[in-house]
Parts: sequence; C-alpha cells; structure tokens
Amino acid sequence: MGYPGKSRKLYERPRTPWQAERIAGEVEVVKAYGLRNKRELWKAQAVLRKYRQASRKMLAAVAVGNAPPEAGAILARLKNLGMLKEEGDLDAILSMKVSDVLERRLQTQVYRQGLANSLKQSRQFIVHGHIQVSGRRVDVPGYLVRRGEEMTIDYYAGSPMAKEGHPERASRTPRVEA
Repeated sequence: MGYPGKSRKLYERPRTPWQAERIAGEVEVVKAYGLRNKRELWKAQAVLRKYRQASRKMLAAVAVGNAPPEAGAILARLKNLGMLKEEGDLDAILSMKVSDVLERRLQTQVYRQGLANSLKQSRQFIVHGHIQVSGRRVDVPGYLVRRGEEMTIDYYAGSPMAKEGHPERASRTPRVEA
C-alpha cells in the first residue's frame, strides 16, 4: 500500500497504441469536444468503464437473486449528473457512450449555453477563472456539471467578462448540436 495522498493515474492507455482506425476516431472526438489531448478522452472512457463494470456486476447479482443495495446509489448519481434519464435502469448504463460523459463537462456546457464562441474559448475562459458554477469560481474544464447546476453557470462576478460590453463576451444564444 502506498501513500494515500499520492495522486494516481485516472485513466488507462489503449493496449494497442498504433491502430489507425482507433486513432482517427479519437482525434475526431478530441476535436468535436475541444479536449486538450487524448488523455482527457481516456479519463472519460475510464469513468464510463467504471460505471458499466459496476452495472454488469449488479445485473449478475440480480440474476442470481441478490439485489445489491449500491445499485440505487449508482443510478441516483448518474441521474443527478444528467448522464442517465430519469427512467433509466441498470441496463441503460450499459448503453451509455463516451459522448454522454463528455457532454456533462463544464467546458462543453459553457459552450452549449452560449457563454463562449467556441469550445476552445470556453476552455480558456474556465482556466482563466472567468466562469462560476453556483456562485463558486471553477477553473477545471473537466468538472462534471450536475443537472441542477446547469442553469447556474455564468461569468464570475469578479471577472472583467462579467461586464456587458466586454469584446470577447459571446452573445448569449444556446447552441444545440445533434
């Protein structure tokens, strides 16, 4: 056992590093969500993998006849994060995609709500401390926004971006992409 305060890797690299098809798919996703590098994509895949693995274990336990108590907690967490619909169950977790996780990131939410002109600009605003969530300044682009916090995302009050006439401030038109 190591030191509990030590940071550990939150992702796992692909087992086969040189697959042209996988690399092309990863590059597409990185560009589509404005990620800094593939490591951020791998972290989202790890989060999804964790929930899917727990769901498979619980479904196996339900098939045997033992209903695990933590199933409700996992479902409640995913519904609270907005990754799962309100009527979702353990089977719905298995059908989740990486895009479900990436859509809940603060960087994507800032862009979708029209606070920034591009995904890269939304990342810059977050890192530079111009964005707040529920009155708190958040400077982590990978922060997973809960369903109740979506409407509390705004420019930080102490930031120059909070002023209406700022030249970099985007026109507040929500973006919906299919």
